[in-house]
Amino acid sequence: MIYLELFWSFLQIGLFSFGGGYAAMPLIQSQVVTDHSWLNMTEFTDLITISQMTPGPIAINSATFVGIKIAGIGGALVATLGCILPSCIIVTLIAKLYLKYRNMAILQGVLNSLRPAVVAMIASAGISILITAFWGSEAEIILKQTNGIMAAIFVICVVLIQKFQVNPIWVMVLAGVFNTAVSWIGG
Repeated sequence: MIYLELFWSFLQIGLFSFGGGYAAMPLIQSQVVTDHSWLNMTEFTDLITISQMTPGPIAINSATFVGIKIAGIGGALVATLGCILPSCIIVTLIAKLYLKYRNMAILQGVLNSLRPAVVAMIASAGISILITAFWGSEAEIILKQTNGIMAAIFVICVVLIQKFQVNPIWVMVLAGVFNTAVSWIGG
């Protein structure tokens, strides 16, 4: 019975979590903490942290974490399957429709008009993260609270990626090492 509950809960999350992982967090919290009490809020916070530290989408990492905690490996497999099944079906249907109608002018018009919106959404998320990283949640006192070290790390990372085409993984490692060294030297 627990397998069915895990599958159904994460199927709902996978089906209704439009907008990516962060948009799915309230759905995950509702299912996992509120509705089923599989985790308490402290464990849910740990879940978010673990989902951020591991590669892959937040919802899938959450499904795997909750499934293994509640019902072991079988629970992890069932919860993860429930989470990814809607996406697999929807993407397959969209791909079939796209392949069939890709030459239609109206479809190309819709896709062309969606591209700038998608770029704007990604840029907006990036700007929000940038503001939070440099100035915290209080953006009105930006200049007084600018973290010069974080701003310098950001500029160095952009230059390494854009000008020198350094692998982003190495850029992340170098940024972490640089920040750790500065923190260690500074106190």
